[in-house]
Order: sequence, then C-alpha cells, then structure tokens
Amino acid sequence: MKGRVIKSTGSWYAVQTEKGLVQCRLRGKFKQEELKLTNPIAVGDYVKLEKEAEQSTFVIKDILPRENYIIRKSTRKSHFSHIIASNIDQAYLMITLKNPRTSLGFIDRFLVSTESFRIPASILVNKMDEKYKDKDLEYLQDIKEIYEPLGYPVLEISALKADNLKEQFLPLLSGKTTLLSGHSGVGKSTFLNKLVPEAQQATKEISKFSTKGVHTTTFAEMFPIENGGYLIDTPGIKEFGILDIDQYELSHYFVEMRKYLGQCRYNNCRHVNEPGCKVLEMVEEGYIHPYRYDSYINILFEEDDHR
Repeated sequence: MKGRVIKSTGSWYAVQTEKGLVQCRLRGKFKQEELKLTNPIAVGDYVKLEKEAEQSTFVIKDILPRENYIIRKSTRKSHFSHIIASNIDQAYLMITLKNPRTSLGFIDRFLVSTESFRIPASILVNKMDEKYKDKDLEYLQDIKEIYEPLGYPVLEISALKADNLKEQFLPLLSGKTTLLSGHSGVGKSTFLNKLVPEAQQATKEISKFSTKGVHTTTFAEMFPIENGGYLIDTPGIKEFGILDIDQYELSHYFVEMRKYLGQCRYNNCRHVNEPGCKVLEMVEEGYIHPYRYDSYINILFEEDDHR
C-alpha cells in the first residue's frame, strides 16, 4: 500500500492512504546514521507501507523518490541535515518587521534553498495591523525594492485581524502543496487557523523578555485545504543554514546573478575579487543589490568554514 506522510512526531508517522489515515513506524534500515539526516522521512514524502503482523499499525518499508525538498543544517547534530518538507509546489516565507524582526540574510538563505529546486516562493509580511516606526516601514520598503523585481511577491497581511484571508489565499493554494515557514512568533499558526479552522494550531504570545518567538509547532504537519491541496505548517526556524551547495554553484541560486554567469573572464569565478568578474561589475553598476551580494558572500564564506 502507498501513502503520503502528513505528520511526523519523530518516531511515529501519520500517513494518508486511499483507505484513510494510518499510523506507521520506521524500519531500522532508515536510521539517520546512514543518511546523515535527523529525519530520514519527512512530511510530504510518498511511501510504501506494509501491515504489521497481528497489529493495527503499519511499517514504512520504502520511500519513493522525492521531486524536491527544503533542507537545512541540523541545529542539534553537526554534519547532519534536516528535511523540512518534500514534494512541494510552492513556498511561503512568513516574516515580520519587529518582534521578531526577520533579517535579509535569513530571507536570502531560505530563497537559496527554494531556488535550488526551482520552487516558487513568496514573502508574507505579517502583523501589518501593528503600529510601526518610520525605520520599520523603511525596512518594509527595502524588502519590496529588493525582492519584487526578482520575481518574489511581497504580500502584506494581518493574520490576526484580517477577515478576508481565506478569500485571498485559497485560490492561490488550491490543488498545490504549499510550505509555510518562518521564525517562531511570526504568526504561522494564526495564518493556518484562518485558512484551515479545523487545524486550530496552538498560538502563544511573543516572549516579552527575549522578543523572540515561542515555539508552538513542535513537528511539521500537512493540512488538507478546501478545493484540494495541502498547507504544510512547520516548526519555527531560528537559523537557516545552507548545506551541500558547491561554492561555484551558489551564484546559480541568486536569480539576479544567473543571467551574468558565463560572462566572467574565468570559468571558475566565485565572484569575490577575481579580475574580469561580470557579477562584480553589475554590483558596482547597481544592477545587483548590495544587500543581496552581501548575503551571497556571507553564505559563501560560511560554507567555506564548514568544508
């Protein structure tokens, strides 16, 4: 029997099959020591199952090939990675301007991950019902000026107070598997509850002491939505470490650099300080935003440190 993993709790998995929802566990051969994954099976995976003898539960005996996935470095184990979700049609990164403030570096790391599999991504700026200082609104304008010309929609929303979220977003989600990601405390669970009321994910206030989010979602889970499709809610991410991207390939996942690749003097140009670098020339002339180039350099040398 085949099915799709819709929830992971670390040791047990909820799998949607043509016969309904079943509880599954792993076979030993999928242990993460072999695969260097903290979660060898992820939400969104298509799997093959077999029933356990004299039991009402099933065993996952095989994982079908993934079309794509979003992956990051494990925060608990060095040299391990964590698959956030797989077989995704589109991704929404939810950000906030303050409490917590989402950095451009975090946004860029997420977008590099989606670009590595050509997964369309949008940016949701939540909590727009709050009062902001001029510097916060200037930051929002920076975000729009940087990402909208690159083809990443920047949508302003208020998950808490807006009454038309379902009307606005259900047509965009219909028939697709959509990943929802972001820092803890940006409002992902509130957004989910508006779109999928039966989910009723737990929400908590931001820690006033740390101004950082309080984790309310412990494990990734995929929720069916009206008119078909799924919305994947994920645990809040504090950092988004990139992994397994070659230093000479990183520029391929910055869309504004892609058009200039192959025009540098040297084939193995890393676009750092090489003479005759077309990317550096475009940065100087203002065709590549300096913030984005800074993110590129930070990711590049962060990866160097781990090689």
